[in-house]
Amino acid sequence: MRDAFCRLMVEAARRPEFVFLTGDLGFMALEPLRDALGPRFINAGVAEQNMVSVAAGLARSGLRPWVYSIAPFVYARPFEQVRNDVCLHHLPVVLVGNGGGYGYGVMGATHHALEDYGTLLGLPGLRAFVPAFDEDLAPLFGRLFEADHPSYVRLGLSEKPAGAEVPPFGPWRRLLDGPGWVILAAGPLAGGIWDAARTLDDAHRPALWLLGELPLDELPPAFLADLDRSRRLLVVEEHVGHGGVAEMVAATLLKGGRAPARFEARTALGYPSGRYGSQRFHRRESGLDPASIVAFLRSEDVP
Repeated sequence: MRDAFCRLMVEAARRPEFVFLTGDLGFMALEPLRDALGPRFINAGVAEQNMVSVAAGLARSGLRPWVYSIAPFVYARPFEQVRNDVCLHHLPVVLVGNGGGYGYGVMGATHHALEDYGTLLGLPGLRAFVPAFDEDLAPLFGRLFEADHPSYVRLGLSEKPAGAEVPPFGPWRRLLDGPGWVILAAGPLAGGIWDAARTLDDAHRPALWLLGELPLDELPPAFLADLDRSRRLLVVEEHVGHGGVAEMVAATLLKGGRAPARFEARTALGYPSGRYGSQRFHRRESGLDPASIVAFLRSEDVP
């Protein structure tokens, strides 16, 4: 998804108000953007707190700053500056974190973002976006350039199944229609689940929904209709359970008196074996990989 991101940023360089800040990364990836933006491309160095404060000042002056780094260095290291300088002043700074979840694999916990949107959504006015496919970026970015609020974008690896037609980007999208469980997945891992689940027999095939924007504003009627039919909901997210999608959805359903008969959540479990590996390795340890999800669906009795 990073290459698609860079192409779109180059196209956005024609906007005179656009300023891009990066924390000393982007080698062999962001050079075209640097050349397109000239002095509006700022390498802030290994100084993430200062980078966010500078972005807040630029936004205060009427510019549209985007801040880019590996995800933990966008939300965790400069958290105080995001809170005090950006969110408390309701400034339209866009924070872009690359490699959400276990995206940076063997680089370990310091480079993993397992609590990012749950942490940031506690701040005033901020909205989080979790695009799943390369095709999601253009409509999302068009919207973010017009936004009047702080934003966090969690980038990952586009995992679109071969031959699949991606629905237009939106907060909620149904990727697969089926009579079985309702699955709600957040972000890129939905692609692998989509690819695996569509091969299931009719009885076990789920209704697969993709969530791309937080916090939850409302649950769409079509999703609620699927849930009323199935009475079984599985939430899958590459994020810790605390502060994640599963908790938000559960609270919303309970408040509305729409609790399903079965509710399951698959979330990032950290490091069960105490070892580091690829993103696939960590997903597998947490039961977030497509094979684990399909095995769960097949193990369930058909009503």
